[in-house]
Amino acid sequence: MKVPKTIDRLRRNLFRSITRQIGSKTKKQDLSNIDLNKIKKVLIIRPNHRLGNLLLTTPLVQEITTTFPNATIDFLAKGTLAPIVFKNYENLTNFILLHKRPFDNILSYVSIWLNMPFQKYDLIINTVKCSSSGKLLTKITRARYKIYEYKEDENTTSQTIHHAKEAVIAMRTALYGSGHAKVTRAVPMLDIKCSHKELRKGKDILESLMGPTQNIIAIFTFATGDKCYSKKWWATFYQHLLITFPDHQIVEILPYENVSQIDFRATSFYSKDINEMASVMASCKIFISADSGIMHLACASGVPTLGLFSGRMEQFRPYGKKNNAVDVSSTSMDYWTEKIKGILSPT
Repeated sequence: MKVPKTIDRLRRNLFRSITRQIGSKTKKQDLSNIDLNKIKKVLIIRPNHRLGNLLLTTPLVQEITTTFPNATIDFLAKGTLAPIVFKNYENLTNFILLHKRPFDNILSYVSIWLNMPFQKYDLIINTVKCSSSGKLLTKITRARYKIYEYKEDENTTSQTIHHAKEAVIAMRTALYGSGHAKVTRAVPMLDIKCSHKELRKGKDILESLMGPTQNIIAIFTFATGDKCYSKKWWATFYQHLLITFPDHQIVEILPYENVSQIDFRATSFYSKDINEMASVMASCKIFISADSGIMHLACASGVPTLGLFSGRMEQFRPYGKKNNAVDVSSTSMDYWTEKIKGILSPT
């Protein structure tokens, strides 16, 4: 049953007003004196079903695995994507999945909420501070240590923290206090952990479509809402790529909806298998896309990625040093071209 937007908006506002103070007055968790080997069971709470949001949690899973080598991880999410995204993560053993649309299966949805107070963990991490359901689930579930949210301190107030880093910084702050900035280990990258077999298959698929795969530019022309640029916009940009990079081939990665903003003028690849998509993109030289879950999937596959944003982008730009982003609303196509060249031929 689809809930009307006005009712859903009222529900969200009410829930946020109820949960606003949860965790805000909780004593700052100090894990600095604990034996890391005694953290055996960790719960990650990310009650969201979107691909991009789940992929942005992969750095936290890697950080937990490195920090607590004896721990197993439970993951609470919405929908059915989480087990697919994390299928190659050995320490992630259990998924607690809320229905994507609660009113379609209200009994299952309510039963999970009623069951959580009877679960017990050594550590719970709520990954997003603005998530009302995340804070409430953290509150009602038993654990020795709970991290409700990332809080800015003197090390971070002057900079915008990428969303992929927030939960990792929250955990490091609990472990090392304000000295977390002194941790020399970089925050892990997004990683879907495609197997060697999957990567080989992806390369074979791409070669069957394009021939040799040394100089392939992958584009993804779809996005949701106002992040999806018009067919006219994409047609102009696609033609510009053809002219500017004549020695490269272009493949269009198609979305689940199997639509194309360039009307399928480029060779295209379509799959509903997320790992197969990632393995195909991993064999490309660059991936270019508007802000979308597939953009984050490209980052997680390891292909250098350029994100095409309109406005604020620092929190959700393609994460990683070899990746980049441009604000298409305030820069020119020549500027985007220079960024593409910088990725294709890094100095």
